[in-house]
Amino acid sequence: MEPGDCDGDNTAVSALLQGGVQRVVIGMRHPLQHFRGNAVRALRSQGLQVDLLGEDLTSKLIEDAQKECLLVNAPLICRAHLHVPFSVLNYAMTLDGKIAASTGHACWISSKKSRNLVFELQARSNAIIVGGNTVRRNNPRLTERHGSGHMPMRIVMSQSLDLPDEANLWDMTECGGTLAASAISSGVIHKVYAFVAPKIIGGKNAPSPVGDLGMVEMSQALNLIDVSYEQIGPDLLVSGFLQPILDMAPTIPSPEETFVVDPTVSPYESSTIFFYVSWDTYGALSNFSPHPIQMPDENGDSVTWLSVEHYYQAHKFVGVDDTAARDCIERIKSSKSPEEAARIGRSMQKQRPDLIRPDWDNVKIDVMYAALKCKFSTYPRLSSMLVSTAGSVLVEASPHDLFWGGGREGEGLNYLGRLLMKLRSEFVEESSSSTKMDTLFSRPPNLR
Repeated sequence: MEPGDCDGDNTAVSALLQGGVQRVVIGMRHPLQHFRGNAVRALRSQGLQVDLLGEDLTSKLIEDAQKECLLVNAPLICRAHLHVPFSVLNYAMTLDGKIAASTGHACWISSKKSRNLVFELQARSNAIIVGGNTVRRNNPRLTERHGSGHMPMRIVMSQSLDLPDEANLWDMTECGGTLAASAISSGVIHKVYAFVAPKIIGGKNAPSPVGDLGMVEMSQALNLIDVSYEQIGPDLLVSGFLQPILDMAPTIPSPEETFVVDPTVSPYESSTIFFYVSWDTYGALSNFSPHPIQMPDENGDSVTWLSVEHYYQAHKFVGVDDTAARDCIERIKSSKSPEEAARIGRSMQKQRPDLIRPDWDNVKIDVMYAALKCKFSTYPRLSSMLVSTAGSVLVEASPHDLFWGGGREGEGLNYLGRLLMKLRSEFVEESSSSTKMDTLFSRPPNLR
């Protein structure tokens, strides 16, 4: 990666110059904007040959090298572009998918070699997060054990705060299934390390690594990206990314169709704006952003929904003459977060498909568009942000949702991005019409 020195002291660049280096090959430019390109210009100004992969050097081998650079520097890329920490989910499970026996006993599933590798991962982390159940059952220390001197911050997430008075913790996200499911659903997990031990424990009530995600079909299963396999002693380590590295993000499949939706977009010269989680730069574009909307119900009465996702999930069951469907709508409406609303809606769709309104496949796009239009019309700041993206292609960068998102390789339909571009086009046209009217009525009298 391109060198980037803090406080402008140029130590890395100076070291290369003083070391007599004649040529520098850089795998990728620095992801932080205030560092990007500085070292390249400084080295070239001193007469060094500087070649950048993908710019000065191109080939299939170079593409593979570029990808490796992205993977190695994924934590910094994530921090630079999304302004959130790069988070890793780590767990060990038996061959039959259990992280503990039915009694809760879990020491030890993985081998000592695997545990040592986990300690190394922890030593490279700024914080280690566990759930309350992990503290109660496993009594972990969450300490660095390789003598590096770095001690990660230790964090326990608990709903009940019913934690033991005496625990090793008091003198890697390595959590239970409930916290893991919540973290994955919220989009905060970027990479997974799964240690699979050649053991079988069984047990109907034995816990699994990830709780209910509300998936309805196997096609919704979350596929890891850039998966690698490694044998660690008797265990198998499977690792991979849950989210694409931003520089490897997908593009929508048809630029021409995008131009039809929004004429401000030039099919082959436009930039692309990716959005996914609600807290990134363009996170307000997401249907999961925490912006309440007011929409009429079946009786025409105004009802407040905590997010577009709340409204969308509830309307899967609207009009169905069944008490369970009406109860589900109320549960979704009272959900504390869009993620919880999505879990309830998807779970019920999976468990009781008979409760889904029969015309859902035909109306779901209209339902989403109506909710989006209400959100962006309600909040001037959001409509201004949407209009400011004019000329850019908007892509919901979910690698898993091939209907609303763009998919991993651009194979997704990206309907959420398309609806937003359609709405943006309407806003731009309304703004243009308003400006023309203002000009008409502000002309001097003798020109009227």
